[in-house]
Amino acid sequence: MPLTLANLGEENMIKKVGGNPETRKFLENLGFVAGSSVTVVNTMGGNVIVNIKDSRVAVSKEMAAKIMV
Repeated sequence: MPLTLANLGEENMIKKVGGNPETRKFLENLGFVAGSSVTVVNTMGGNVIVNIKDSRVAVSKEMAAKIMV
């Protein structure tokens, strides 16, 4: 399922990161790689704030839809 559908506070494992090569590289640089653990902290209008690799990151709903957990 995409990250946009993950429950608040629930730890998920990233299965796959989709999108074009530029998008995948951008997300990879933020720490979104297959096998990483990600926790949704908050959602605002579809955009999500997550904890990943001891950092808090905000991603748009379009980007979050490309991250499969």
